[in-house]
Amino acid sequence: MPETKKMTFGLIVGNRGFFPDALALSGRVEMIRVLEAAGYNVVIPGAEETKVGAIESRQEAHICGNLFRKHRDQIDGVIVTLPNFGDERAIAETLKVAGLNVPVLIQATPDEAGKMLITHRRDSFCGKMSACNNLRQIDVPYTLTKTHTVAPESEEFRADLDRFAAVCRVVNGLRKLRVGSIGARPAAFNTVRYSEKLLALSGIDVETIDLSEILGRIERMKDTDDAAQAKLAAIQAYVSTQSVPAASLLKMAKLGAVIEGWMNDTMCTVSAIQCWTALEEYFGVVPCTVMSMMSNNLLPSACEVDVCGVVGMQAMALASGTPSALLDWNNNYGDDPDKAVCFHCSNLPKHFFNESKMDYQEIIAGTVGKLNTFGTIVGKVKASPMTYFRVSTDDVIGEVRGYIGEGQFTDDPLSTFGGAGVVEIPEMQRLLHFICENGFEHHVAASLSSCADAVEEATSKYLRWEIYRHS
Repeated sequence: MPETKKMTFGLIVGNRGFFPDALALSGRVEMIRVLEAAGYNVVIPGAEETKVGAIESRQEAHICGNLFRKHRDQIDGVIVTLPNFGDERAIAETLKVAGLNVPVLIQATPDEAGKMLITHRRDSFCGKMSACNNLRQIDVPYTLTKTHTVAPESEEFRADLDRFAAVCRVVNGLRKLRVGSIGARPAAFNTVRYSEKLLALSGIDVETIDLSEILGRIERMKDTDDAAQAKLAAIQAYVSTQSVPAASLLKMAKLGAVIEGWMNDTMCTVSAIQCWTALEEYFGVVPCTVMSMMSNNLLPSACEVDVCGVVGMQAMALASGTPSALLDWNNNYGDDPDKAVCFHCSNLPKHFFNESKMDYQEIIAGTVGKLNTFGTIVGKVKASPMTYFRVSTDDVIGEVRGYIGEGQFTDDPLSTFGGAGVVEIPEMQRLLHFICENGFEHHVAASLSSCADAVEEATSKYLRWEIYRHS
């Protein structure tokens, strides 16, 4: 599982001369206390470096902006707090000087109805509009709190802060993402074609390797190789392997060890793999278990070389901190218009199941034989809230686009093979029409979490993708 570093926020405290400096000073102290209590590092000029440690003038903006530039490799996002009206020009100037290109959260502290004289009046309600207006003028995107004004020490702001942290993880994670594309897409699947160039414009790089190179490295690996044996032990600890031939397990272990080594060498975080049918015909296993284990460890892996699919998986893994999966919108569920069966055959992470086991791939077995298809992870997806997300590169219009929404996996009975679950989504027929009218793929990424707000904000506002929110 990838290491999670402590997040760091740059903090801009707004101030305005004809409002009480004491409000800026106390607001500064309060916001630092809130952020540190929530587990975040804070980068901010010292209280003695500017008037009360806030930002009001051009000179103070440069002090703060240069400090942020010095810590650009650590800062995940910037929070602008307005304990009084604040100077909108200084806020914009700070962000221009810093040049961080990270998400920005605008917070305004509310006035109290009984404290509206000049000694206590904040006017942050009004100042927030001016700050947003100035950022819009210089094309700096920003995130808003749920309500226009919110107290820093409130539970409501803590929720705003959690959502903003998720937005920062998605934006910064995708902007430096490296996808390992292993093998060629299945010939029959034009649906997983994509544009590397459009992804690269958002900072997403794709590293390719031919499947023959993977198989060649496996051929050179001894059965007793330390990496292979370690992976074999990990597989046996991960899922029930009863009735799976020992030779098949060793093949899976070698496959996993080689893929992991190549991804480490090329600094790839996520992968999309040619899962059929060359591996089954010429090597003798499906890669599903290896892929399931990577996804379960927050290193998403998509089947059928669906690079855009794994980008969606990674976005939700970054936002929620939980494993994600790639599924087919596969079947209607009886005559309920708001329910469907989501299915894959399967490489779903075991996080998606209450119970799972390793088995053979029933679809491909009819072509290449049962013995060559062991390695699927079989089970019924557990009941849970869920977020679904699809990313696609549209070469016709030259944009990355997608759709996102929330629903739930249900306890409805389902008797089938592979990994599958019944999903319920409000107004699902409208969503299905949207997918078909706009030519989206049959694959969709799913997360057992409610993270649509953060993923939508990150991808539409900061990466500037065209995202439809289904609600």
